[in-house]
Formats: sequence, structure tokens, C-alpha cells
Amino acid sequence: MKYFIGFFALLILCNVNVKSQDFISAKDFMAELKKNKELVVIDANTAENYGKRHVRGAINIPHKELYNETEIKGLLKSPEELGKYFGEKGVGNTDAIVVYDNGSGKFNSRVYWVLKYLGAENVKLLHKDLEKSWRAARIPLISSPTKPKAKTFTVKLNNSIYATMDDVKAGNAMLVDARSSGEYNGTSEKPVSKGHIPGAINIEYKEFLQDNGNFKSKEEIEAVAKKHGLDPSKPVILYCETSVRACPIFVALTSVGYGDVKVYDGAYNEWVTVPNNPIEK
Repeated sequence: MKYFIGFFALLILCNVNVKSQDFISAKDFMAELKKNKELVVIDANTAENYGKRHVRGAINIPHKELYNETEIKGLLKSPEELGKYFGEKGVGNTDAIVVYDNGSGKFNSRVYWVLKYLGAENVKLLHKDLEKSWRAARIPLISSPTKPKAKTFTVKLNNSIYATMDDVKAGNAMLVDARSSGEYNGTSEKPVSKGHIPGAINIEYKEFLQDNGNFKSKEEIEAVAKKHGLDPSKPVILYCETSVRACPIFVALTSVGYGDVKVYDGAYNEWVTVPNNPIEK
């Protein structure tokens, strides 16, 4: 029995370590870039920002290209459409993938979560820091676009990280609103917010990030989670306006060992379209 408990504890620890490896430093990224010619690098910035300067060989995948054009802003396209999109962009589900954005931590986290949801096997996050770590690591930057060859992206949905409106209504998880306090309280005019989903607590996603947009240390992330009453042994569902800002919290919590964390993709925008759904202030 003692052996079983010890083995189980070791297994949990190993899972934590695997999760924490989803961050890659600029130095290690540069070493991997030189070693692995098949490494897929994704720039999650807008096409305009990508066109100014990006990592040599990086593929531009703005997060907004992953959504349906409906009245509910931010809803993901179908898994089949997303698999086709990533494949046409030169991303395979078995590729080693590194995603970076403008340094905010929002957009690369969103693309990271989408890839994880679709079943990508090896995805890492790189923080953009041009003036310090990127310059020191001598990461090559260019302005000419990359023209990747199409690949096959076989979708293997990971529904354990995806929440629906029904999951939210079931009330079996701690619900976290990742927006600003003004949006949460219903006092924000831009974006307009009437309040929050009943039962949700407010933890703005920035609490898990440093001032430069990089993720805080393991100890700091754990302290933020503990301050707000989050328990790693209990399920958590995250949302914001479109769930872009929910994704940095997903990354933060899973990196320190939270095993049951989901993102409600429909988020606030979907919730308020249903007439009978209540809103709290």
C-alpha cells in the first residue's frame, strides 16, 4: 500500500514536470532551432505585426483566424476546419511546435490551448523579449513571410480541457472569470459588460504574469491561486469575454500541477446570448 501511494505521488510529480516543460527559454529555443530543422515555429501576432519582423521560418497564425464568423465573437471553428487550417499552414499534429506572440502572453497561450485541444503532441511557449533574452540568444529575425509546405494535421480531440455551457451550468467546478474587475462587476463600457456568470470568482489573467508578459515563477503562480481559494485537487473552468484571456490562466495552473482545468470556449459572449441565463454584478 505504501509503495502504491509513493508511486502515485511520483506519477503526479512527473505530470507536473511534463507540464512545466511547456515553457522554453530563448536560449533553449535557439539551441533547438539549430538542432531540429523540422521545428515548427508559430507567430501568433497579427499579419501586420508579423510582416514587420518575425523569427526566421516562423509561420503566421493569428488567433482570430481560428474563429467562426458568427454573432458570437470568438467561437472556435469546428475541429475538422481547424485541423484542415493548421495542416494547410504547415503544422502537423506530431510536430514539435513553439508558439510566441507580441509578448503579452495572451495570443500564444490561446493558440497553445487550441493546439492542445486538437491533440497536438508537443507544443511549447516562447516569451517574446526582444531587448533582453532574444537579443542575448541571437534569435534571427526577418520580415519576409514563410511559405510552408502543407502537412496532415490529424485531430485527436482532448475534451478534458474544453468546457461547454452545460459544464458551466452543472456547477461542479470552480468558475473563474479572467477579465478585469470592471468587466466582472458590470461597470465596464469598453468592452461593454453587464456583469459575470453567477458563482464565478474574478482573477484577472494578468495576476499570473510578470509586468513584461512572461509567466511568473511556479511559487508565485501557486501563491496567486491559493490567495483566490483555488485547489489543485478540484476542477476549474475558466472564461473571459472570448476566452482568449482565460488561456494564460490555463497555462499557469496546469504548469504547477492543476490536473482538471477547462476553458469555456463560448465564454461571456455566448452566455449572454441565451435569454434566460442570469448575470450577476
